[in-house]
Amino acid sequence: MSRLRIFDEIHPNLPILTSNDHARITDTLGLLGVRFERWKANAALPANASQDTVVAAYREDIDRLMAQGGYQAVDVVSVTPEHPEREALRRKFLSEHTHAEDEVRFFVAGSGLFTLHIDQRVYEVLCHTGDLISVPANTQHWFDMGPQPYFVAIRLFTNPAGWVANFTGSTIAEQFPRYEAEAA
Repeated sequence: MSRLRIFDEIHPNLPILTSNDHARITDTLGLLGVRFERWKANAALPANASQDTVVAAYREDIDRLMAQGGYQAVDVVSVTPEHPEREALRRKFLSEHTHAEDEVRFFVAGSGLFTLHIDQRVYEVLCHTGDLISVPANTQHWFDMGPQPYFVAIRLFTNPAGWVANFTGSTIAEQFPRYEAEAA
């Protein structure tokens, strides 16, 4: 189940708000310019669906976002507990960073934790299967896939080169809870 927790940046263990209500999450994030939606596939997907099959199942929503946001590229990323580079991938995303473009992720399967740092608040967004999040360009954030990651995600980019991070050098991400999928 999706979840939003909001913290004051100086109180990482004391949420100001916790909500699992999708409409409330969508509305709260929308006030920050963050898109949060639920998508459904137009066809059932096999467990080991190819990238082309996954994209085809969500083509209508992908095309809508590409037209609205000017995105030029789409791909599918999959990370499992058996992925040989899972620890390095997790570390890569754990530090606060920004991007020159929106970071758009749709969770076809699995889960992950996006954490946004905006105006002295920290917004922790637990995304699960069916959730789309679009973090606006230049928004400070980090992502945690947990120590035993499992997700399949569609990514949209305006830059065909894909994911390019600008790390802030802040240690704020180290102060906030990490994602443990089993406990979520």
